[in-house]
Amino acid sequence: MNKLLDFGRKALFYVRVLSGYEERRIRSFRLELEQRMKQAQERKAALRKVPEQAILAEVRRMVEEMQNLNKKLEETEAAIEEYFKPIDKEAEVIMKMQLDGEEKTLKEMMKTMQQQALLEKAEAEKIANANQVGAKQSEDQAYPPKPLNKLKRDNSL
Repeated sequence: MNKLLDFGRKALFYVRVLSGYEERRIRSFRLELEQRMKQAQERKAALRKVPEQAILAEVRRMVEEMQNLNKKLEETEAAIEEYFKPIDKEAEVIMKMQLDGEEKTLKEMMKTMQQQALLEKAEAEKIANANQVGAKQSEDQAYPPKPLNKLKRDNSL
């Protein structure tokens, strides 16, 4: 009986092969295996890309945050500058007034110093003239001029 069953199985197998059924089944099985392999490779590649994509997404998010922060900083800076603009103008006016006052004081000091220098120069000239006059007088007193008559008398001797 076993022989009969084996013969029947073999006969069915030959019928399936001859009819093309077995070939189609083998092809479909092979296609299914290829599709499974392809899907597995795609999943594997996707898993490899996931960390890369996550990193890229995180970098994009950080860049966007930094850009938003820069915008906020620029807006805040502009608001601060706008707020302090009147104060800056007042400070500029005050500084200009102070500089003008200092310049005026400096000019007055220069004028006073020039006048003082002229006075000191005139006083020094007076003292120098007085010293020269005093020196001549003392020379005259130290070396009185000899009378001409006496010299003539001395010559005759």
